[in-house]
Amino acid sequence: MQFDRCPGPVSRRSFLQAGAVGVGGLGLNHLMAARARAAADAPKDTACIFVWLPGGPPHMEMYDMKPQATSDVRGEFSPIRTNVPGMEVCELLPMHAKVADKFSIIRSVHHTFADHGGGHKRFMTGRDPKEPTGFVNDYPACGSMISMMLEREKRSDLNYVLMTDQGRHGIDVYSLGTAYLSSSTAPFTLAGDPSDAGFEVKNLSLAAGLENRLLDRKRLLDGLDHLRREIDGTGSIGALDELNQTAMNLLTSGAIRQAFDLSKEPEQTKERYGRHAWGYRALMARRLVEAGCPFVTVVLENPFVSGVPFPKDGTYNWDSHAVNCHLFRDARIRFPIYDRTVTALIEDIYARGLDERVLVVVTGEFGRTPRLEYRPGTQTKVVQPGRDHWPQAMSMIVSGGGADHGQIIGATNPRGEEPSERPLSPNDVWATIFRHLGVDYGHPIPDHNGRPMPILSDGEPIRELLG
Repeated sequence: MQFDRCPGPVSRRSFLQAGAVGVGGLGLNHLMAARARAAADAPKDTACIFVWLPGGPPHMEMYDMKPQATSDVRGEFSPIRTNVPGMEVCELLPMHAKVADKFSIIRSVHHTFADHGGGHKRFMTGRDPKEPTGFVNDYPACGSMISMMLEREKRSDLNYVLMTDQGRHGIDVYSLGTAYLSSSTAPFTLAGDPSDAGFEVKNLSLAAGLENRLLDRKRLLDGLDHLRREIDGTGSIGALDELNQTAMNLLTSGAIRQAFDLSKEPEQTKERYGRHAWGYRALMARRLVEAGCPFVTVVLENPFVSGVPFPKDGTYNWDSHAVNCHLFRDARIRFPIYDRTVTALIEDIYARGLDERVLVVVTGEFGRTPRLEYRPGTQTKVVQPGRDHWPQAMSMIVSGGGADHGQIIGATNPRGEEPSERPLSPNDVWATIFRHLGVDYGHPIPDHNGRPMPILSDGEPIRELLG
């Protein structure tokens, strides 16, 4: 029998939503009042690093292990104690165990969209998509709404950055489309491996007809200092359109420009994060928020980069179907790389005194099936274990943001199938982020038909994470 590889995020419901909104959401009147208080209460120099794990990380192997469950549920790994009594994580995450007092685990976020496209759109936009498949947004991604709202405050020369692999930087790959917002709210994207010696910030696009006046494009991209001299000498910057103006501003802004330069970081710091794409992206994210950028999305998708061998029984993203990978063998390589990078970011945020103003959220679009599946791998041709998509329960971690951490928020039933305590939705996560950033998440935005649409139609900040 032929088993095809899951197309995953690269190609293109459980709980009733009404119940989820009733428990974790707000009515519109309450929402309007709550968001006004949120905007008033939050400081104005706050930032969020949003770490995205495409494909759906396995909650049963990471943060919601069930060692007492039957063998078809619990898997191969064992939990280990952390520095927080009662909190356990996977044995492959020993660095997490040492800094558990600096993050909280959320185990009860859930939704109803099991396709990668639907899951991405549901999580990234805070709304049920009109189509359960495909990655083109019906509604603006939350990052774009953050960018739009913060642009009014002129808080930074650069409000929204996305860092991802080369070839994975299309606006629809992770459902980050702007929908009915201006395209200027899209993220400034850094594609590629920042640990590579030849890495450049080179996605600067010039308006048509300006390339000759600003000399040739290649020379403009040779280096940031050279770019700045060229612009200063031409006086043509006023002719750039809104998108190019933003790009020019950020590349010629001292603080942001310096944030891209990782050569200024001590070698010990680079080693702590990991000398690969994941580590250097996380490090650059810390530098960007420190320099004033309020929202940075870091994609940690393919760990087999920068000299890390790609095993035959591994997979490029977190989509751990049996046809894609041997779940446990893939995890034995993937988890330690993830463990180092994410805990380095958390430790660094605290060590540099950024934990009050910087919120770190680490999540994917859904969890994995509690029951293991066994099928022949597309590459290995032998039967191997994996898990399918599971939006009914997922786990994530949150750090910083001025909250008291070392918490476990919510719980799932003994088989990890669904929330048994404190059910939450992706909108509650976004409401927490918006509140931290001081964004009015009930603010009406006209859609394609001119109808006023609030940034979030429901959801409230997670009270356990309010500083």
